[in-house]
Amino acid sequence: MSNLKNIAPIEDFDWEAYENGSTNTASKAEAEKAYDATLNSVNSNDVVDGTVISLNKREVVVNIGYKSDGIIPTSEFRYNPDLKVGDVIEVFIENQEDKKGQLILSHKKARAARSWDRVNEALEKDEIVKGYVKCRTKGGMIVDVFGIEAFLPGSQIDVKPIRDYDVFVGKNMEFKIVKINQEFRNVVVSHKALIEAELEAQKKEIIGKLEKGQILEGTVKNITSYGVFIDLGGVDGLIHITDLSWGRVSDPKEVVELDQKINVVILDFDDEKKRIALGLKQLTPHPWDALDANLAVGDHVKGKVVVMADYGAFIEIAPGVEGLIHVSEMSWSQHLRSAQDFMKVGDEIEAVVLTLDRDERKMSLGIKQLKADPWEEIEAKYPVGSQHTAKVRNFTNFGVFVEIEEGVDGLIHISDLSWTRKVKHPSEFTQIGATIDVVVLEIDKENRRLSLGHKQLEANPWDQYEADYKVDSIHEGKIVQVLDKGAVISLGEGIEGFATPKHLVKEDGTQATLNEVLSFKVIEFNKDSKRIILSHSRIHEDAARAEARAERKAQNAAKKARREETPTIQNQAASTTLGDIDALAALKAQLEGKK
Repeated sequence: MSNLKNIAPIEDFDWEAYENGSTNTASKAEAEKAYDATLNSVNSNDVVDGTVISLNKREVVVNIGYKSDGIIPTSEFRYNPDLKVGDVIEVFIENQEDKKGQLILSHKKARAARSWDRVNEALEKDEIVKGYVKCRTKGGMIVDVFGIEAFLPGSQIDVKPIRDYDVFVGKNMEFKIVKINQEFRNVVVSHKALIEAELEAQKKEIIGKLEKGQILEGTVKNITSYGVFIDLGGVDGLIHITDLSWGRVSDPKEVVELDQKINVVILDFDDEKKRIALGLKQLTPHPWDALDANLAVGDHVKGKVVVMADYGAFIEIAPGVEGLIHVSEMSWSQHLRSAQDFMKVGDEIEAVVLTLDRDERKMSLGIKQLKADPWEEIEAKYPVGSQHTAKVRNFTNFGVFVEIEEGVDGLIHISDLSWTRKVKHPSEFTQIGATIDVVVLEIDKENRRLSLGHKQLEANPWDQYEADYKVDSIHEGKIVQVLDKGAVISLGEGIEGFATPKHLVKEDGTQATLNEVLSFKVIEFNKDSKRIILSHSRIHEDAARAEARAERKAQNAAKKARREETPTIQNQAASTTLGDIDALAALKAQLEGKK
């Protein structure tokens, strides 16, 4: 603003000379002196007030009451986009006149010269100041406040988390000075502090009116793995992931997005109403209420596997309507298996409704029912005596569990594995996962179990062994195993016998040893128990006994012969009776008469 004073015109001014282009030098000097007296006195480096007389996109023209106006770049007013003609601003006089006679001013330097005092005053009086966001920096923003570069922490930009700092760059905002470090001349400002007081008032008003079941509009403030935080206008509430939708939700981002405005219902809150539980799904009817009224047990339904567990799978047949397929309803097989063996999350499947409880909103499903129960026609498909190929599923000490087809299991008793081989454990004969040929021996339909045999695929060799290994027959054998109670002797062709220690004594009195090949006599044969008892000792013992018997017989014969010679005559003489004497006398008389 100009400070011109009213002065009287020069009485002796020669206007004619002035019009002709010539003036009196003395008069001119006096005129300049009089003009200068009307202007403000300015000095370089002074800070004075000036008035904006014009402005455009490039520069601002300022009048400080000097003989020439000053020019300031418009960029120095970025913090104040509302600058207009007539505004009084502070300027720093850099130079009274440049080569072009232009007054050089700076608004930026004027602000800087007074900035520290103004910043401290704003902190002391808790004033709101304007600033220009210049750029981003680590952890926040750099803000121009009174020409000072102040720090705006990211946490102090707004009451809600900021995801994109760049949207604030180049903006003019209001701030509060929250901290000043006098030693390092660091200034920290906050925009959040300006709105917290207003939000606190709003928050108290909202909390005071909260009621369960109340429906409010809110804005999605933050999305986490367990739920969504909703800004209800200064008050935050949480929609747990289970309350977002009647259907299962694996990621809340599938249902809502940041900054989305949604209606929510208040489910619960604590006594101080600081923890507010919200619901979104409760605004819509429960899907079970809309379930087809004609759906009944036995119907076929289609759905998607949404959750897997070892004991079964949950199938969503409609959003919010699920049924459980227990692992026992996945296969007719009775083998303990995991549900993951049959399906996985995301699979689209067809199932049969097994149970349906609309009141409890529970449903059980099955997929094995899509196939016929193999035990319904078990006698026709697997009659006694029929031969099949099975898969070894498991072992026990007493046999092998096999599966002929899914749901049809059987047991091969250890005694039915081989006619000749003594199997102590089934793992000696086969292995899990291997195939094995079997014959159906018995059907237990009630317990869904078949009795199977493997050895029955061949004729019973013991029928032939009964003829070959009769008692007292002698065979060559090899001692293949020595035990405390005796030894196992291999007779060839897979047949084995057993001999106790006393039957392993050789003729020279020594004991037979492992891998020794000897002759053995069959002393017992039991077809039913498949047992052959052998003896090596018995062979030479029997031979010795036979020899002894023969010797005794010979001795007895010799004695008898001796008795038949001499003793006979003596006996005859000694045993002559009276009858004999009479006979002799008659014979003698007869002979004499002939003479």
